[in-house]
Amino acid sequence: MQSFMLETVVGIAKVAGAEVLKVYGRKVAVTYKADNSPLTEADLLANALICDALNAAYPDIPILSEETKAAPYEERQGWEEYWCVDPIDGTKEFIKKTGDFTVNIALIRHGVPVLGVVQAPVWDVLYGAQEGKGAFKETVQGREALHVTPFDTRHCIVVASKSHLSSKTKRFIAALKAEVTEVEVQQRGSSLKLCLIAEGKAHLYPRVAPTMEWDTAAGHAILKEAGGEIYMYNPELTPSHYYLRQGVTPLIYNKPSLYNPSFIAV
Repeated sequence: MQSFMLETVVGIAKVAGAEVLKVYGRKVAVTYKADNSPLTEADLLANALICDALNAAYPDIPILSEETKAAPYEERQGWEEYWCVDPIDGTKEFIKKTGDFTVNIALIRHGVPVLGVVQAPVWDVLYGAQEGKGAFKETVQGREALHVTPFDTRHCIVVASKSHLSSKTKRFIAALKAEVTEVEVQQRGSSLKLCLIAEGKAHLYPRVAPTMEWDTAAGHAILKEAGGEIYMYNPELTPSHYYLRQGVTPLIYNKPSLYNPSFIAV
């Protein structure tokens, strides 16, 4: 995979983020989809921009996006690779104006995220990664390489969802407190949680609640290249199985159902 592909996607994400930021600065009408998730004009604007740009640059690679009707699995199962797009990950945070939302673009190959870009327009931060090339964080100061911080049973920083902190996730965190001396919980929105682990500012992200493939794909690619991973949640395992990576199975993509199973990112 050519390195210019990553830079192309970085450019697309930045343009989309800039347009989303224009909408963010004013009052926005909110509608609701069939699953009761919110939708704004910014979601649709970013989706059109990203999909048009990807189609123009890579017309032979299909796109799976939250805001575009998904191809049936009978068609998708023949895809060797595809773009997985969430024009705005964290629409609830966008509406609340907390800043914790991102533009997510990933390339999935044979069920594995091999390229990912996560752009946070309000914070003017971009995370990117490409298989075999490492992960980076880009700010106005430039780019820095990302590496996860080794797990420490004396002090563990857990990131959890601001808007979707389920009772099962709380129970997992409670079980972790039995294994770790001090557990610090930080609540953040969108795929920024995965990026915080990638840059070594957190150790673990439990999500024992539903997500979609486009919610995790870009952040997953970044986390993998920084030395981390997302594992499917198994209620029979203790928290230590995940941070020791024992008996755990990585999350995969292009599943018959686009819902992810519950997972633990480390």
